[in-house]
Amino acid sequence: MCGSHVLWTMMFSFVIVTSTFFSLSHQQQQQQQPLDPSEQNALYDVLHSLNPTIPWRNLFPDDLCLSAPHGVVCDFPTHQNETPHVVELSFGYVSDETPNPPCSLNATLNNPLISTSFPYLRKLFFYNCFNKTLPPPLSLPSSLEELVFINNPSFVAALDTFLQNLTSLRRLILIGNSFHGEVPFYIGGFLNLEEVTLSRNNLSGKIPASLGLLRKNLKVLDLSGNNLSQCLPHSLGNLSQLLKLDLSFNAFGCRIPENLRGLQSLHFLDLSFNRFGSFGVPMLLGEIPTLKEVYLSGNFLSGVIPDIWENLGGVEKLGFSEMGLVGNIPASMGVHLKKLRYIGLDNNNLDGSVPYGLLQYASEINLENNKLSGRVELFSTTTKVGQKVKLAGNKGLCVDNKVVGGGVLGQQQLKACKKTDVPDAVVFSGASSLLLGFDSLAGVVVVVFFVFIFTGF
Repeated sequence: MCGSHVLWTMMFSFVIVTSTFFSLSHQQQQQQQPLDPSEQNALYDVLHSLNPTIPWRNLFPDDLCLSAPHGVVCDFPTHQNETPHVVELSFGYVSDETPNPPCSLNATLNNPLISTSFPYLRKLFFYNCFNKTLPPPLSLPSSLEELVFINNPSFVAALDTFLQNLTSLRRLILIGNSFHGEVPFYIGGFLNLEEVTLSRNNLSGKIPASLGLLRKNLKVLDLSGNNLSQCLPHSLGNLSQLLKLDLSFNAFGCRIPENLRGLQSLHFLDLSFNRFGSFGVPMLLGEIPTLKEVYLSGNFLSGVIPDIWENLGGVEKLGFSEMGLVGNIPASMGVHLKKLRYIGLDNNNLDGSVPYGLLQYASEINLENNKLSGRVELFSTTTKVGQKVKLAGNKGLCVDNKVVGGGVLGQQQLKACKKTDVPDAVVFSGASSLLLGFDSLAGVVVVVFFVFIFTGF
């Protein structure tokens, strides 16, 4: 019943697509040359091997360039005597907005020679297609500009051989597959690359220094969730156009290279959960004012949190958990990080007070399991989402009576501040601080005056 419902839903989608192309077909059938028969038959074969439960030839009996399922795109020539060609193939149902031809549970490819079947192909996309059956090795055309494989765990291939000759690539996205081996050194010669995302595969070895040659166009480099190791190449600092660098959940070691200060366009940096050495939080972060998200958690960098925040007012998320950090939280973090939405400093050895203002801006806060002390003031922006305020494991901290009794804060067994408790640091603002200072000074003068009168001095 469920399968029939899905099939009818897909057929309905296909009918809509077909009707959309009807007027185009009616106008162009007499004008345009038909799709080359070899490409037409090859496309039928691919569709059948990916999902043999759908009668593709019956649903789409006409020229597939004029009436085709969503995800099949042709390039219509400007001259009538030229033959159109298939330039984009996208398989795997993503959503109602992107109803690509769905893949069956046992999807495979009967004809792996994509390069000879579709020599003009510019985009190839597979989403959640290869889950049980191991497809044969693919031969890809050098014309490819976008190669996207997402969540195909049974697709196993050595990355080195898979990418050979794809020198025209602009976007390389291989997520959640079973690619193995090293990132090939020759990828540095693919100078058109704007994105390289190879996350959640089985890659190993080191990052080739040749990646630094992609400095003109590369915007995204994501190698997270693999088994990559050794030191990061200093050449990564040459990628001056890079917006995102994600190397998390690998086994990189050594020191975080100082050359990364060259990433002057970077918005997102994630080096968390690697094996970088105990060289402290890199000072170079303070020299990248474009940063919005920084994650270094899970690396035992040790040392103190440096006072580098003056130029980092755009930071919205900061993850410094489980890093062996000691000392105080710099007061400058509470002054400059006014756009902060998340901060994680949990499971370190931080002591001293929580800077005034740090909790004023962040809506998600984790300071658990440190040695912090003193009064914590919770502002309206945090009490609205009290379930995201984690302060447990700091025996010296206390919070106001009005918030400690209920909600998740109460469950964290935080003690209420007594009237006699004095915050470690009290910061006032504007005229109030000046007035308080004047009143205090005036009180001292009055006391001294009366002592002088009654003692006769």
